[in-house]
Amino acid sequence: MAGATAMFPGRPCRILIVTTLGRPGYLRRAMEAGANGFVVKDTPARQLADAVRRVHAGLRVVDPTLAAESLATGASPLTDRETDVLRAARAGGTVADLAKELRLSEGTVRNHLSAAIGKTGARTRAEAVRLAESHGWLLR
Repeated sequence: MAGATAMFPGRPCRILIVTTLGRPGYLRRAMEAGANGFVVKDTPARQLADAVRRVHAGLRVVDPTLAAESLATGASPLTDRETDVLRAARAGGTVADLAKELRLSEGTVRNHLSAAIGKTGARTRAEAVRLAESHGWLLR
């Protein structure tokens, strides 16, 4: 988004993100990066037009359902390293494979996986990946 503002120096640049990825983590990341609005693409045409006008006027616009979900979900409880381990675990592989990829010991990988599973409330590594992904916690 910094690139968008750099294209028009000295002129206000407002950004409205219209996306299919209506997840709390995506909303949080977009707003932290400077977006002025965030709506899902199936927003009715009148509401979308209103969102464009409101952002143009300098207001912030966020899909209300997504905003409520984002507040309920909260920020990611995962540490940076737990997030890295879950990202690597998306592709599957053994603990040894993950350890080699991340240049960590197998015990350290097991510890991070265990912590991530506990923090996400999952029962398995795959479920922890799925839950973290659905909350938008595995974004780069």
